[in-house]
Amino acid sequence: MRNDARWESSRRETLQSRGKATLKDVSLRRIYGLFRGYRWQLGAIVGLALLAAVMGLIPPLVMKEIIDKAIPQGDKVLLMQMIALMVLLPLASGLLGVWQNHENTKVGQGVMRDLRRSLFRNLQRQSMRFFTDAKSGEIIQRLTGDVQAVQNVVTTVIVSAITQAVIVLTTVIIIFALDWRLALLSTVILPLFILPVRKVANIRKRLRGETQRVRGDMSAQLGEIFGVSGALLTRIFQQERQQEKQFDELNQKVMDLELRLNLVGRWYGMVLGILGPLGTALIYMYGGWNVVQGTMTIGSIVAFAAYLGRLYGPIGTLLNLHVEVATALGVFQRIFEYEDMEAEVADAPTASELPAAAGHIAFDRVSYAYQQGKYALQDVSFTALPGEVVAIVGPSGAGKSTLIGMLARLYDPTEGTVAVDGCDVKEVTLSSLRSQVAFVTQESFLFHASVRENLRFARLDATDEELEAACRQAYIHDTIAAMPYGYDTMVGERGHRLSGGERQRLAIARAILKNPRILVLDEATSHLDSESEAFVQAALDKLMLGRTTLVIAHRLSTILSADRIVVLEAGQVVEAGRHDELLEREGLYARLYRTQFAKALEAI
Repeated sequence: MRNDARWESSRRETLQSRGKATLKDVSLRRIYGLFRGYRWQLGAIVGLALLAAVMGLIPPLVMKEIIDKAIPQGDKVLLMQMIALMVLLPLASGLLGVWQNHENTKVGQGVMRDLRRSLFRNLQRQSMRFFTDAKSGEIIQRLTGDVQAVQNVVTTVIVSAITQAVIVLTTVIIIFALDWRLALLSTVILPLFILPVRKVANIRKRLRGETQRVRGDMSAQLGEIFGVSGALLTRIFQQERQQEKQFDELNQKVMDLELRLNLVGRWYGMVLGILGPLGTALIYMYGGWNVVQGTMTIGSIVAFAAYLGRLYGPIGTLLNLHVEVATALGVFQRIFEYEDMEAEVADAPTASELPAAAGHIAFDRVSYAYQQGKYALQDVSFTALPGEVVAIVGPSGAGKSTLIGMLARLYDPTEGTVAVDGCDVKEVTLSSLRSQVAFVTQESFLFHASVRENLRFARLDATDEELEAACRQAYIHDTIAAMPYGYDTMVGERGHRLSGGERQRLAIARAILKNPRILVLDEATSHLDSESEAFVQAALDKLMLGRTTLVIAHRLSTILSADRIVVLEAGQVVEAGRHDELLEREGLYARLYRTQFAKALEAI
């Protein structure tokens, strides 16, 4: 049954804390592919860049005319015309620049929006296994920090590359037209621009990837420390100093890496800064010699020197863009890792809609392994008939929560099948399955929003009357009505402005609004005081009426009233039956009954 080949063919890439997945080739082609939906805008940018480049070629020629003709010949009309051009050309070029920059920004920000949307949607598709393995701070860092880190590349790389390439091309054409000898001399030093690029790019790529990894660790740590539960734990155990020390270490690492990254960039910038003046010096040396010999005019040298700025500057920019992109490849790799992750739980190509369920549930030889050969569940089989209550009991770590999570495909079994009304849950759509299943867990999560918004998370179209009716049924309406703003009262992060019992009853009201056919209760009354437990249990009793219910139970009354009890140990079903039957067998259930429920027995 546990066939290694079968395991390897069905498993996905193991999702560790950094959310690793199959990573496709991270190349410049893939980065350029992000712009696929913006071809027309890029075409407009190319046209504007070409027009701006042509206009940029004119000022050196104007200077040449002034030096070689207007001044020596005393031509005042020509002089005024050239001066007028010197004023008007920058104005027109500036207007074109504003227009082009606006288009650049629209394209760049559009690509960033699409990238964030793509990442968010793929993360939404991941199974619960991914989120239990990954750090929430790391996920947020990739979705926000990493995307922000490549923003400059995305918003400038394509458009700037196009603009600078057009400038270089037009400049090369005109300098060869002016004087082919000077043009050849000016290109001699170009290989010196290129030599350091690969070395610098590799160093910066490694440093940037390492920096983002450390930032991810920092985000994960901050998310844990400054969450309500983490902040409470820190103060109770007086670990402020230790956490400060850990944060300082990560903070210092980020600083050191950023300094190294900046230093490499500055050395590279210095080299490029030296090469430009070197080329200009060669032109003045050779050109000056020719002026002395009478074979070249001063205006030609001045114009040529001006064009060198339009040649070396854009070439340096293009090479720097290459370095910036290479630097960002480490971050792009982290982004594409998440973008390329395949969902472990997804709709099958032939998936059909699950009809309105009667509520017949069947687990048939279900096994689940977190890693190859390490099974959390093995050969688990049991059924729940429509309207029945099946209690799942067993020691901590027996696999109870994983088992019931399979019903809504929060996890998929490694082997075996889970069926609802005879339909394998893998063969129906996730939306139609999950719409008929509701969960109430021991730690009911509430968003940092109003009571009303938290309730409507179950049904966005629920009316105020339906909200109130659900809350009355869950015994929470009077509590809400007494709050400062009633149903519009903010509950705080994770609902910590409410007591545990109030959060549970809100969660029950949310489940009532969903009106599911199948109900899953995961230790829903644990960790509550007696008064809160009584309210919650009364609400649960109403919710369970007429519904098929799977319940991980710690409360004696729930177990006694169950139609069937399934006892798990080490991931396997060791006993199943009704309460009286299991007691007679004197097995694990009987031992749990006498130890775990001893206090409840004394109170009866």
